[in-house]
Order: sequence, then C-alpha cells, then structure tokens
Amino acid sequence: MTETVLLAFCTCPNEVVAEAIADTLVGEKLAACVNLLPGIRSIYAWQGEIQRDAEVMLLIKTSTARFAALTQRLPELHPYDLPEIIAIPVSHGLPPYLEWVLACTSDAS
Repeated sequence: MTETVLLAFCTCPNEVVAEAIADTLVGEKLAACVNLLPGIRSIYAWQGEIQRDAEVMLLIKTSTARFAALTQRLPELHPYDLPEIIAIPVSHGLPPYLEWVLACTSDAS
C-alpha cells in the first residue's frame, strides 16, 4: 500500500453543521467515514481573546490523495472563518479496513 490513510480532525459549532459536513464529505468521496463526537469543550485564542465553546468534533477517515481536495472543500461547507483541519497519518490498522478507506476515497471507486 503506497498511499496512506489519514485521520483528519475538524471541530464544528453543533451537530446539525457537523452532520451536514460529514454527509457531504462521504458523498463526495473525500472521506470514507466521519465520526461525530458531540460534547467537547474547546478553549482557544481567537482575535486576541480567549474563547470557550461547546463543539462537535469530526473524525474524518480519508487518504493522502484526497486530503488536498478535502482541505479545499471543507472551508466552503464550514461556518467558521478559520475551520480546524489537521490530519495525522494512520501508521497501523486492520489492513482490510485501511484498504476500504482507500477504496472509498479513490477517484475510480
């Protein structure tokens, strides 16, 4: 397997927004699966002030080949001025699952 599976993270303001983004990412083959984790609390610096917000975390399973397209599309769908989009490579996993992620995010699938 030369291509890598990525686990990308993105916070959303609520479950409605999170679900709409997840549906679009999976529907457009930018993600194989998106988990919505409600009930997180975020504390962050924004425009010189400390912010505290309840958010929903998206755990996005994608591929390195689709990450650039995901980072282009996600801000179009997101209400934040600067949405969080970060990813880490998945170095280990059940091989059939990793193959499934790559197949679902392939342009040819």
